[in-house]
Amino acid sequence: MQRSEIAESLTGYTPSEEDLRSLEEWFETYDAHSSAPTPENVERMADMAAFPLNLVTDGSDGDGWTGQWDRAEYVGAMNAVMGGAGDGDLAFESVRTPFFLSPSLAVVFTAATMTAADGGKQTMHYADILVRKGGTWYFQTMIQGGWADMLKGQGQPPRHDRGDG
Repeated sequence: MQRSEIAESLTGYTPSEEDLRSLEEWFETYDAHSSAPTPENVERMADMAAFPLNLVTDGSDGDGWTGQWDRAEYVGAMNAVMGGAGDGDLAFESVRTPFFLSPSLAVVFTAATMTAADGGKQTMHYADILVRKGGTWYFQTMIQGGWADMLKGQGQPPRHDRGDG
């Protein structure tokens, strides 16, 4: 996690070392599962969510779109989008900026580069809202531009910022 001092100045909440450590560990675990998106790891990713999961995106028509997934919808979508990548076929480099609103609420902005085994790269920018319940973090809202067409069954996943392969 980086740049937390900027976030603190905007939210008025200064996270403790434990707040930062626990959130960083949560993302390390999630990233490990998503780097090897087998059906078992997609289920593990789902274990890390608080359902129903909120989705916020937009589409090629320029309109914002919101929706919700239950666990089965999340698992199905992640298997479809990430399917075909086997154990260790994806690598992620992420820079995250957490904005803690309290010890149990965080909005995390991520700039990530995903590299496939064939060397193809894709950069992504997104935000997640996480909640801590019983000492455990769960993601509850996923925010990323460009997915509405696919989510409405009208297109392919967005290409976002394609990098040079």
